[in-house]
Amino acid sequence: FLFAGTQGKQPEKKERKKAQQTARPAMSGANQRYICLPSRMTLTQFKNRLKGAQKGHSLLKKKVDALIMRFRKLLKDLFQAKTEMISEMKKAQFSLAEATFTAGDISMAVVESVKNAGIKTKIRYDNVAGVKLPVFRLLDYVSEDQVGIGRGGEQVRKARDAFTQMLALLVRIASLQTSFVTLDEAIKVTNRRVNALEKVVIPKMENTIAYIKSELDELEREEFFRLKKVQRVKKRRLEEELKKRAALGESVTEAPSMLKPGGEEDDDDMVL
Repeated sequence: FLFAGTQGKQPEKKERKKAQQTARPAMSGANQRYICLPSRMTLTQFKNRLKGAQKGHSLLKKKVDALIMRFRKLLKDLFQAKTEMISEMKKAQFSLAEATFTAGDISMAVVESVKNAGIKTKIRYDNVAGVKLPVFRLLDYVSEDQVGIGRGGEQVRKARDAFTQMLALLVRIASLQTSFVTLDEAIKVTNRRVNALEKVVIPKMENTIAYIKSELDELEREEFFRLKKVQRVKKRRLEEELKKRAALGESVTEAPSMLKPGGEEDDDDMVL
């Protein structure tokens, strides 16, 4: 009994799933259109809008291609800079170890000697297909050499130069990384716009134009059918009238016109 009950429920579940799939609205723009009044003016407007959407789609595709090319170049430069950063950091740490071994702990002396920022950066923006990418640049600076020769001064100077080079490379990496993230976000946004135009907007406009054309054709067919119907009715009425006249023995010829010559002689009531 239980087995028979489960067998009876399975077709119901399948039918319910089919009904849900058929009742589910289509997410793509294949079966969608804009709500509008079908007319010649509306058809012209949607044709112009479709041309603009197609042109915008092609421009956005070109923009995406340009951004992807710059994105790949940034990725390559960033990988090389980070690889170079590993060796520069090793050199800087090794030179710091040499200075510490020779001159002892120099951290307090460095903190006391620094009063203002010796290295400053400036930001500028590169425009790539309408996307502004930030680029950091080190400003020119003059170092105050207050380190003597004795007590490991040469090693301290080498350590400072090594860390200065590492700092310049860090600024370059920061510039590349910031541009990389900005460009990645711009590519995502542009791809969303391209997909929206390609999958939703343009198909809806094409469906709307096809709908307006079909409605206008239907109106033309209705008008043609109406004219044929009116002509048929008039013809039938004329035939019925001719039959009635023939039954009454009246002539079917056209009545004489008063404007024709000879019409005045036959009319006795005409007074000149």
